[in-house]
Amino acid sequence: MASGQAHPPFEEESPQPSTSVQSPQVVTDDEVPGPSDPWVDPSPQPQSLGMKKKREWSDESEEEPEEELELERAPEPQDTWVVEMLCGLKMKLTRKRASSVLPEHHEAFNRLLEDPVIQKFLAWDKDLRVSDKYLLAMVIAYFSRAGLFSWQYQRIHFFLALYLASDMEEDNQAPKQDIFSFLYGKDYSQRPLFHKLRYQLICSMRWRTWVSPEEMEEIQAYDPEHWVWARDRTLIS
Repeated sequence: MASGQAHPPFEEESPQPSTSVQSPQVVTDDEVPGPSDPWVDPSPQPQSLGMKKKREWSDESEEEPEEELELERAPEPQDTWVVEMLCGLKMKLTRKRASSVLPEHHEAFNRLLEDPVIQKFLAWDKDLRVSDKYLLAMVIAYFSRAGLFSWQYQRIHFFLALYLASDMEEDNQAPKQDIFSFLYGKDYSQRPLFHKLRYQLICSMRWRTWVSPEEMEEIQAYDPEHWVWARDRTLIS
């Protein structure tokens, strides 16, 4: 992404007056709070990134108008060329991809892993149908592309990113329904809102939803001893 102003998320089809909506509630067996936190934490936090974003995602009340906020974003890193081999007067150059995943995106991911609802979900998905190591690595990749500050990522962002990762990588689409089953039980009324927020996530990433195997491996290599990378579906008998 070049430096300058970031492209704001596209509007939904048949747009309604600019509003914001309430975040979905989680339905779990033992009254653990669901993803009802505000879409973005409004409290002031240090701003460490460069480039501007016109609008944040919002899932607040539908009766109140959405406010346009200005956020600082960093320009996307540029690829560099490195010398791979020297032989006499000849040299071979290779293009080294600049990763947009920063340590702060790993920190945001690790912070969300401490959320009791997310912990319960990971324990609940015993067969790793929707939360194996590669899908979780894609969550970090999406955090790096979505453009929010690391402190703004909340529980709902984790589930949106995980759903999108499963949508991109899994031929069998049925496991995605496990996320809905965990979050809402048999309540179908929250699903349209979830899909609306998922669409906003995709737009904020400018539709860059594919994550290469090399990038997933690079994300895991940042902290190779992290316990989530042991969630390998191929090792389950």
